[in-house]
Amino acid sequence: MNPKIRGYLQLCRPANLPTAAADVLAGLAIAGFFVNQISLFNSSGWLLVFASIFLYAGGVVLNDVFDVEIDKIERPERPISSGLIKLQDARLFGFCLLLLGVGGAFLSTIESGLVALILAVLILTYDAFSKNHPFLGPLNMGLCRGCNLLMGISVFGNFDKLEYIIIPVIYIAAITRVSQGEVHGKNKRNIVLAGILYAVVVFLLMYFNNALLSLAIYSYVFLVLFVLAIGIPLFRAFHENTPINIKKAVKAGVISIILLDAAIAVPFSNILIGVLILLLLPISILLSKAFAVT
Repeated sequence: MNPKIRGYLQLCRPANLPTAAADVLAGLAIAGFFVNQISLFNSSGWLLVFASIFLYAGGVVLNDVFDVEIDKIERPERPISSGLIKLQDARLFGFCLLLLGVGGAFLSTIESGLVALILAVLILTYDAFSKNHPFLGPLNMGLCRGCNLLMGISVFGNFDKLEYIIIPVIYIAAITRVSQGEVHGKNKRNIVLAGILYAVVVFLLMYFNNALLSLAIYSYVFLVLFVLAIGIPLFRAFHENTPINIKKAVKAGVISIILLDAAIAVPFSNILIGVLILLLLPISILLSKAFAVT
């Protein structure tokens, strides 16, 4: 592969992009998108899946744009800090991706477009200002994921079951806290906090799904897989608190969003939708072997 093309792909964090799609698919399920054949073939929902991917890609590209000076010291191998991609080219690329994401969402519905616009602002706020703050950074990143789920929920112009948004907000905030130690290590306090927040996420999902008892039982299959996928790497990172183990815990946390989204989606649709979302997991894992997750 051409090095420059690979550099642009690396900026987009390809392994993470299926997780953005999974968020919107879960939101679509909550909105009832998958309950009948008519809505299933409605292009509005699928537009939002691609809009979410573009927004996520734009966000991580601009993250590297804003981090270029520190990356020259801590991560000189990244495409911008290594000089492979020019800073101004990466900046233009990132903003174009954000615009494509917002535009795609507006093509779906006005409500979804407005959510995407708020999401774009939150992305830029995180990249430019809040990410280095120990509290605001994780909260900001969590709100980005919450808006991603909300974008799927808004597909029919309604905003139902908004309590589910708190789940990705808490979960991503926890992962972001863990990631704050992936360069230097020694972040056991953050790992303990993340473990507590992970437990809160599992409890909330079980509590919310109780109202959908007839279908919720199937979500527990995905929920058990989710707990195992995030719990084992987090325990290892606590036991041996090194940058490499912390990075593995962050990587597992990000990719496992797909399992969490499947557990959210199933009670509002069926087991097949959970399997559909789950199919994004091997894609993400395969891409993570070729491209960095963080």
